Amino acid sequence: EIGPGLGDLTKFLVDVKSVEAFEVDTDLCKLLHSIFKEEIDTKRLHINCGDVLQAWKSELVDEPYDLVANLPYYIATNIILKALADPMCKNILVMVQLEVAEKFCATHGEKVFGSLSVITQSIGEAHIVVKVPPTAFEPPPKIDSAVFLIQKNSDRSDENFEQMLKVAFKQPRKTLMKNLLAVYDKTLLQEAYEELNLTLTIRPHQVSTSDYHQLYKITRSLDGRRESGDTSK
Repeated sequence: EIGPGLGDLTKFLVDVKSVEAFEVDTDLCKLLHSIFKEEIDTKRLHINCGDVLQAWKSELVDEPYDLVANLPYYIATNIILKALADPMCKNILVMVQLEVAEKFCATHGEKVFGSLSVITQSIGEAHIVVKVPPTAFEPPPKIDSAVFLIQKNSDRSDENFEQMLKVAFKQPRKTLMKNLLAVYDKTLLQEAYEELNLTLTIRPHQVSTSDYHQLYKITRSLDGRRESGDTSK
């Protein structure tokens, strides 16, 4: 659990499984140690006080785990991406700003479909479990929230693929071709488009996750052939 706060969620989690909690606020850490003294003494809860993003290397902990948390909204996206990249993290169930949840859970064709959607779909399945209105909080925020689930079934994509996605979605209102031309050779892209039967006017959010993977593989293959001097198809 990341960002346990006053332990409102923690008290339910410790009844199910042992919990490794990460809290950056030192005052809250002290309070949590007081509230959950019994759970800490019986090894059902361990509280790490400090910045989780600084502590998080390739793996947050050294055994398989599920991330379940009401995430701090200002670092939610970074935390989820770290969890997606962490081979020890198996599932992610978190509450975040609704807008963020929609980006991770979107399917191609939806306006909010972007690089986060593709990365998530490359690793597993994601869906919004429940939308949470501002009235559920005191005081109520000005934004809607949502709980969403990511069930991972593979490791995260390689960094080069994700770099391609950043280029592809850099200006989402432009065509995918125009975005990619900032980095890739035009002739190479035209060959890849022809092989995938993509139209030149297609926009980034209209391309499926599988087609992004195919586009990446084809452009790498064509680029490799050109570097080796083999231009045959």
